[in-house]
Amino acid sequence: MRIQFESEYEIEINKSRFICYLKRVESEEEFRDYLAQIKKMHPKATHHCSALCINSTLQRSNDDGEPSGTAGIPMLEVLRKRNMEQICAITVRYFGGILLGAGGLIRAYSRSVSEALDHTDLYEVREMDVYQLKVDYSTASRLDRFLSTVTVLEKTYEENVLIRFATEDKDIIKKATEALNGRFTPEFLYSKETEIKTN
Repeated sequence: MRIQFESEYEIEINKSRFICYLKRVESEEEFRDYLAQIKKMHPKATHHCSALCINSTLQRSNDDGEPSGTAGIPMLEVLRKRNMEQICAITVRYFGGILLGAGGLIRAYSRSVSEALDHTDLYEVREMDVYQLKVDYSTASRLDRFLSTVTVLEKTYEENVLIRFATEDKDIIKKATEALNGRFTPEFLYSKETEIKTN
């Protein structure tokens, strides 16, 4: 799962403010730049804890002064459990004067990331095949049912109607040929990683 847009979500627990920032990143360098940016935005915050999950092998976490294992790792665990990749989570804490204890901190930092993910658009990454279909205008007007079963990427209206679409269905050529009474057949172009919104 991935996110596409940067997001921010705040919770308050026992007078402490926890502001979680989520951003799509593809390298540690991008993550470090973003962390520096957040620290500049919140210079008076007590902590800037973080978790980075690029893929299954490149993962990092940092407690930034909270007791060891109470912030970064719980944040990273949420990202892992949700099968997230190419993402960093930075939770900024403003201490409210009430100690939460180790268990309370683990729950607070986990919750900040979990709820931030609940409030942002998530995209599932799937390998899809991309096809091109060229039809005449009268046929194009009758294609709605067929096109509702695929992901339409582009429609171009020129001399004919050119439709580019993506699908995981390996029988799509057969289905398209049947839907079009054998008059038109989609042409396979390439396979690509496609991100499909899940919520």
